[in-house]
Amino acid sequence: MKKTFLTFVLVSAGIVLGIISCDDNSNSLGNFGIDIATVIPEGDNAYSLQLDNGKKLWPAASVIRYAPSYNQRVFLNYTILSDAQSGYDHYIKVNDIWNILTKQVIELNAQNADSIGHDPVKTNAVWVGGDYLNVSFMFNYGGIKPHAINLVQNRLSAEGSADAIDLEFRHNAYQSEESRLYEGFVCFDLKPLRDNETDSVKLSVKVKNWEGDITYDVTYRYGNSSVTTRTEMPIPVISSNEYY
Repeated sequence: MKKTFLTFVLVSAGIVLGIISCDDNSNSLGNFGIDIATVIPEGDNAYSLQLDNGKKLWPAASVIRYAPSYNQRVFLNYTILSDAQSGYDHYIKVNDIWNILTKQVIELNAQNADSIGHDPVKTNAVWVGGDYLNVSFMFNYGGIKPHAINLVQNRLSAEGSADAIDLEFRHNAYQSEESRLYEGFVCFDLKPLRDNETDSVKLSVKVKNWEGDITYDVTYRYGNSSVTTRTEMPIPVISSNEYY
């Protein structure tokens, strides 16, 4: 599902992403939570959802029609209908659901180096949730051509960490005019980076910020439902047409 211009501002409603508890036992239809989840297609256009804390949700009711796809990350507005049953932590009502740009990590090489770009962004937050690296960021956009957003493993660089996988968050503005500030949100699938000999890998994520390069050191623990601690929750504004 793609919306032309979808603004997902949580502060205006007095809500901070992830703060609303999904353990409210009142199960009132007037209560709702907003969270990040991964879509799990179940066949015949049915789907379940898994939160980054590991909880599994079954959409027993929905006010919208949604076409699921594998490895799709979403913002989910939902109401809890029941406690645990049938292998799920909760049955829920889906009030609304928005696709998040979800991509694979790619290898930077001589062929794609130019198209990947190296334009600056402003990162609000970078963290591991579930099997994904989540990035909340800001960028300037001139309305000519959608910007390219990628996470790359740079094998062209001679420099590298001894005990971490070196990644770079890349942005190609295509020489766009910097006429308006936008906020974006993207998730990158980390499962292909697993080392079969360990239960976790360290990631060193380099970002070219407006003020200069900054590096985020995070740990990806396989199958671990905990979320990397961060000092503040992002307040994402999603616009489908400005980046891909």
